[in-house]
Formats: sequence, structure tokens, C-alpha cells
Amino acid sequence: MYEKLLTRRSVRKYAAQQVTDDELDKVLEAGLYAPTAKNNQKPIMVAVRDKETRDLLSKANAAIMGVETDPFYGAPCVIVVLADPAFPTWIDDGSLVMGNLLNAAHAIGLGSCWINRAREFFDMEEGKALLKKWGIPETYRGVGNCILGYAEEIPEPKARVEGRIYKV
Repeated sequence: MYEKLLTRRSVRKYAAQQVTDDELDKVLEAGLYAPTAKNNQKPIMVAVRDKETRDLLSKANAAIMGVETDPFYGAPCVIVVLADPAFPTWIDDGSLVMGNLLNAAHAIGLGSCWINRAREFFDMEEGKALLKKWGIPETYRGVGNCILGYAEEIPEPKARVEGRIYKV
């Protein structure tokens, strides 16, 4: 496990091949086991493998960024993590879910990357309409997008910035 934590990288180039049901289920299950404040288990995950919906999310994400490239780097699967902002630790809890998804993907041989702007998209009318279509209350807010797929290239690790640990 320790080795996996040290070797996970954000992948930005994917094969078009879709992840298998078994692989996706394993990653999602790991998300369910992320710690949450007071074990509230409020964050939810929406696994998107439907190309039309995946492309809609990608285009909206690109528009928010002001670019025309695919911010999902060709990954065929996106797990959207959402949480209920009525719970004060919604961002923290959803972020822990994202971390588990990223680490689980690496552990089973998939590439992954955290893509931001889920909050901006699901705060927009287009995002709220998608939540409604999915049967999710429109009060839920986006935490992050975890893209998944088979890595076509894995980046080399960058040097760690020094001076980030203090022992008191």
C-alpha cells in the first residue's frame, strides 16, 4: 500500500478503451470507504461511461476554463463526486472520497486524475438539470471529477518540494 501511495501519478493521456465493470466497481467501492466526519457518508459518486454525457461534462468543463481542448484528456470514464453542503464538512468529506478513488485506481492498474470545476458546473443551471435527470437533489454541489482509464503514458515523478514538514 505504501508503495502505491508513493507511485501514483496524475495521468493525462488515455486509451479509448472503456474500463471494465469489475474495475469500476472496485474503484467505486473504495470511494464508499473513504472516511467522513462523524461517519456521515454523505458524498455520492456518479460514474459516467456514457459517451454523450461524458462529452457534455468535458465541453462544459472546458468552457468554464475558457479552452477548447478536452480537460478529461480522453479518459473514457468520469466519476463525479458530489456532496450535500448542508453538512459542514462536505468539501473535506468529498475530497477524501476523491483521494480514495485516485489511489484505488492506481492500485488496480488504472490511470486517474482529479479534474476540478465540478463545483462551478453543478452550480450552473445546466449542472442542476443533469442532477435532476440523475435523480439527485439540486442542492448537491460538485467536489471533483475523477477521470479513469488505461494510461497511455505515466509521467515521471517530480521532485518533492522541500521544507513542507515540521516536527514539533
